[in-house]
Amino acid sequence: MRRKLRMGMVGGGRDAFIGAVHRHAATLDGEIELIAGAFSADPKKSRLSGRDLLLDPARVYGSYVEMAASEAALPNDKRIDFVSIVTPNHMHFPVAEIFLKAGFNVVCDKPMTYSLAEARKLRTLVKRSGKVFALTHNYTGYPMVKEGRELVKKGRLGEIRKIVVEYSQDWLSTLLESTGQKQADWRTDPKRSGVAGCIGDIGSHAENLARYMTGLRIDSLCSDLTTFVPGRKLDDDGNILIRYKGGARGVLIASQISPGEENNLVIRIHGSKAGLEWSQQNPETLIIKYAGAPAKILRRGHGYLGKTANGNTRLPPGHPEGFIEGFANIYKEAAKAIREEVGGRKVKAHDYPDVEDGVYGMAFIETTVKSSTAKQKWIKFPRVWNLSQNRR
Repeated sequence: MRRKLRMGMVGGGRDAFIGAVHRHAATLDGEIELIAGAFSADPKKSRLSGRDLLLDPARVYGSYVEMAASEAALPNDKRIDFVSIVTPNHMHFPVAEIFLKAGFNVVCDKPMTYSLAEARKLRTLVKRSGKVFALTHNYTGYPMVKEGRELVKKGRLGEIRKIVVEYSQDWLSTLLESTGQKQADWRTDPKRSGVAGCIGDIGSHAENLARYMTGLRIDSLCSDLTTFVPGRKLDDDGNILIRYKGGARGVLIASQISPGEENNLVIRIHGSKAGLEWSQQNPETLIIKYAGAPAKILRRGHGYLGKTANGNTRLPPGHPEGFIEGFANIYKEAAKAIREEVGGRKVKAHDYPDVEDGVYGMAFIETTVKSSTAKQKWIKFPRVWNLSQNRR
């Protein structure tokens, strides 16, 4: 199929943050074009957003329900190939549901749904539909994260003993939501965000990154969630101890009230032979550490890296890549699967987070909240994992 994939978007209109990120990332490699959207729950704002994006007014809709029905009624050579969902969390499931049932592939921002119950329902819908479902846990798209993952898989670190992952920010150090700031407003609202604030927003990224790089699954966890800012309805800080299946231990820290921290996602993986460290604020570098020996510094773009890392880089060494490119790598891999599905071919395994990652992530969020509020602090992780046919 020698054409660009046709993308629609729900959410991401004027004043949105993540919608523009998705649009830049999806179109970065010239494989995808945005042609339609329902960009806001407000029909007028949706139309204005479509005008900003220079779209055909006939393909800018007043609601996602109208969009799904209208796009499904178009001939195959005109309709969208997939929809990207960039709404607040509480709308992920209903939007995904209606588009899957209308016969469209789906790319969805994280966390996948509002609740674990919705996540389980969505997994069933995806399997029944036979459509591609990708979840944009963007940090798995970074080349040096992929290099670290390959080193773990090859046993270069030995047996994994401990994982320490931290994601700290400061943007919610005050009651920002009281000012009407859009991003703070919905992320701290339990009716739109879900049962967790900080843990759902960024703690879920930290958990997903640790699982992606090590392949380890949680056996049980003990969490302490706190709401430090008076008047806030959801947690803004979390500290979690983790016991992994197989015996490894973990510490996960997530905070949005830590002054001076911008977007500080850092992971350290300690094995019996070596350890590694990667930081989102210095994403070009992967540090391999040894006991009693000098550390080894690996840099993105060099020939000594593996095929996976170099297959997900676009620029020579010294020309920084980062946040947008991480998203773009997920879109690039999802696009391969979508091309296969649209072309009537068998969808092969590709390297993008899928519906199983979404279910697991929602189980992590809800188990963390349960542990923090229960008398029994160590909570067994629920059995939610199924191996996906698309899992690499």
